[in-house]
Amino acid sequence: MDRDLSLNIARVTEAAALSGAKFLGKGDKNAADGAAVDAMRRMFDTVHINGTVVIGEGEIDEAPMLYIGEEIGTRQNDDVAVDIAVDPIDGTTAISNGMNNAIAVVAVAPEGCLLHAPDVYMKKIACGPAARGQIQLDDSVENNIKRVSEAVGKSPEDITVSVLDRPRHDDLIQEIRKTGARIRKISDGDIVTAIYTCFDESGIDLIMGVGGAPEGVVAAAALKCLGGDFQGRLVHYDDAQLSRIEKSPAEEGKIYTIDDLVRGDDVIFSATGVSNGDLLKGVHFMKGNKATTQSLVLRMPSRTVRFIDSVHDLNHKPEYAK
Repeated sequence: MDRDLSLNIARVTEAAALSGAKFLGKGDKNAADGAAVDAMRRMFDTVHINGTVVIGEGEIDEAPMLYIGEEIGTRQNDDVAVDIAVDPIDGTTAISNGMNNAIAVVAVAPEGCLLHAPDVYMKKIACGPAARGQIQLDDSVENNIKRVSEAVGKSPEDITVSVLDRPRHDDLIQEIRKTGARIRKISDGDIVTAIYTCFDESGIDLIMGVGGAPEGVVAAAALKCLGGDFQGRLVHYDDAQLSRIEKSPAEEGKIYTIDDLVRGDDVIFSATGVSNGDLLKGVHFMKGNKATTQSLVLRMPSRTVRFIDSVHDLNHKPEYAK
């Protein structure tokens, strides 16, 4: 893929963030998500790709746009064929409640390189570059924490594990506590938390637990660009979710490595802060109808990490980019 594509993908996540951020704290997560989806879809119409959404807002009968299988981009004869994974707002509950760490996210890879994960759950474990190769999804919590602690040069008591704050994780949390490790619970947004493992200043060493399978693929794309590690296995809690797995190309019971989830070494990832977070600043609206955004843009194989601070004059921005 052309390296210049990364900046255009950043424009896509910026547009989604600018639209979604208008709903911060207004108690309507569906309106926030809808605005971000609309903006992201409009912006994709300007990007020179022959893209297919493989991780999106749901099946064609569940979402009006950015649905799985939707063809997006300018789709001209010489446009590169790519898989697209989107999460217009990772953290809709956070936006609705005026909380931190909501982001707009897109991952792009050549056609056939992103796992077409169904909209079910995934058991996950992820870590940063220092502990790459030291995590095993089916091993015990104690052994994983021990190996990661040795890899990063900390005692198990100084390791911080991030876990989604859900009742299904009560037993997991007790297992983590038995090792002496620290725990940071998060209410929403497990993509950004996986990324935190690759930044020492975040204080997060490891993520464990069950979250969305589509978000797992997006997180794996980011971690691959950053040199981190990820493993996941699909999980279902009812017959409808089992049916989705059976209809998808993904396999139930298989442990997917980061290279299974994101094949090859050509990946672009962009995340723009919607609300303020530990890694990215959220959208800030200023006088004069201007706004600022901060984005994280990653690219393989160069492993380039860019933080882009932008000032948007909304008076002069085209409608499709707002």
